[in-house]
Amino acid sequence: MEKNWFENYPIGVRNTIDTEAFASVAEIIDKSCREYADRNAFSNMGTTLTYAEIAAESEAFAAYLQQTLGMRKGERIAIMMPNCLQYATALFGALRAGLIVVNVNPLYTARELEHQLSDAEVKTLVVMENFAATLEKIYDNVPVETVITTQLGDMLSPIKRLLTNFVVKRVKKMVPSWNLPGATDFNTALASGRRQQFEPVDINRDDLAFLQYTGGTTGPAKGAMLSHGNVVANVLQCQEWFKPEMSAEGELIITALPMYHIFALTVNTLVYFSVGGHNVMITNPRDMPAFVKTLSQYPFSAITGVNTLYNGLMNTDGFADLDFSTLKFSMSGGMATQQPVAERWAQTTGKPIIEGYGLSETSPVATCNALSIKSFNHSIGMPMPSTDVDIRDDDGNSLALGEPGELCVRGPQVMQGYWNKPDVNAEAFTDDGFFRTGDVARQDENGLFYIVDRKKDMILVSGFNVYPNEIEDVVAGHPDILEAAAVGVPDEKSGEAVKLFVVKKNPGLTADTVRDYCRENLTGYKVPKHYEFIDEVPKSNVGKILRKELR
Repeated sequence: MEKNWFENYPIGVRNTIDTEAFASVAEIIDKSCREYADRNAFSNMGTTLTYAEIAAESEAFAAYLQQTLGMRKGERIAIMMPNCLQYATALFGALRAGLIVVNVNPLYTARELEHQLSDAEVKTLVVMENFAATLEKIYDNVPVETVITTQLGDMLSPIKRLLTNFVVKRVKKMVPSWNLPGATDFNTALASGRRQQFEPVDINRDDLAFLQYTGGTTGPAKGAMLSHGNVVANVLQCQEWFKPEMSAEGELIITALPMYHIFALTVNTLVYFSVGGHNVMITNPRDMPAFVKTLSQYPFSAITGVNTLYNGLMNTDGFADLDFSTLKFSMSGGMATQQPVAERWAQTTGKPIIEGYGLSETSPVATCNALSIKSFNHSIGMPMPSTDVDIRDDDGNSLALGEPGELCVRGPQVMQGYWNKPDVNAEAFTDDGFFRTGDVARQDENGLFYIVDRKKDMILVSGFNVYPNEIEDVVAGHPDILEAAAVGVPDEKSGEAVKLFVVKKNPGLTADTVRDYCRENLTGYKVPKHYEFIDEVPKSNVGKILRKELR
């Protein structure tokens, strides 16, 4: 790395943001709707809404929530949908009405859904019909009073709406039968709202905007309380960071990560809306051929993803033939990006993957690499403006450069705490206000931070720390391996041993071949002891490897 690399870092790294520039996320939404009224805001499945149209539709939804349902500032509304125009409409309408949005993963089981709706004391739920059967199973056990249902094509053009809803329900049979007496149709709610008056709400920075539930990998999911001030701060931090690559004429970003997840929620949805960007939503990124076809139709300047998504795209026919001349940057977060994936992405697109770091608890972006870097560097970059990051040991002492310890973050984007969890909050924060992330990291002499691994995923082999990310990164370099995941398993001699799960690219691959490759590239105690071939690595809704399921 060049010694002047730090000096060439974006100006944002040395700046602070004005946390009082906006009182609320709703204020940012209103400002953008006025300033960029004629621009395209959201596109999905061939239909586009302008900023003026999203303003009108979200205002109608807000009016319906206020006047028909009688919802008031601070009440909780849950949104359970994949990426679609209805999601953006419901999200913006709820925020403008001063409600607290509870984002729900549509793939939740009935047990997970019951926990979240009950814990957040949700009053109203907006749900895609495809997932209504899950709600029906636990409906009598949750505090939800009003259910608003929608079909996938409800906000598409008239003919496309009829065709899409017919195919989804009748041909592909993707909507299990459900019965929720009294449920209201989303388009009916919008029509009702258009006939009513929206009453602007006085919202301040301390009011909650989201209860953003964590993945629950260490127990029941917890709701991170994100205030309007937290989210506004992160939007402004990202604006400052992205400024060198942002054009006043507008940018086009591809949103394949689910918008109910904090990464796409803030970076794709809110940041790009705040600067007049055009957001192209991908409803089902698992359908890679259709995804690539959509990419071919738009001159996109940015895309966000995770390692598994980027890897999947590059293994899809037609992707390498796309026109990447308008691409400015590709953002990655949520999980470690593997070197082979990053190198192949840069060779294919001409642009490196830019890694950042964050959590639901940090709204989410805490650190990021400069958009101007020339090649992937494995780091998560430097702290965002107005953000402090420290590496500490288990006793809370700051560690020297190069020493791995827990990554701790302090800044205006850090949550208010966990919903109804005072005991957990006491453990989550240090006495001087830093949030304990639970991630092991280190800092180098250039000021860059590197994630080593999650504390809970670390494998202890004969007293040596082994980090799954390192093993997976090495194994990903084997030409016959599509994906791999490493976990720790009990071992009589070493306490724990490494077990490697492998998805083959070449059917002829053997465990002995993989073992030999690991021995060539890893220190002895890091070499996996056990090997298992599987058809698919289990992943979360955003593509994180679910090591808990593999264990």
